Amino acid sequence: MTEHDSTGPEMAKGAGRVAVHLAAFVAGVILMIAGLAMGVTIVLLPFGLPVGIGGLFVAMWGLFGWADEATARAGGPK
Repeated sequence: MTEHDSTGPEMAKGAGRVAVHLAAFVAGVILMIAGLAMGVTIVLLPFGLPVGIGGLFVAMWGLFGWADEATARAGGPK
């Protein structure tokens, strides 16, 4: 007979990656909203632009980036 492989650890890793990407996307959206709110006032505009652009990058990483560097170097999930 063949050994039975458990998929539990692989599913836990996948769920962890989804949670990290979801948290990054939510944090990015919050940063973009904060940057927009800071940009409304002319005094905080120099601080609001980098915060908003940083939030955009974090949200894009949450949508399209890789949470695990080993899979990023290998060309994606297998």
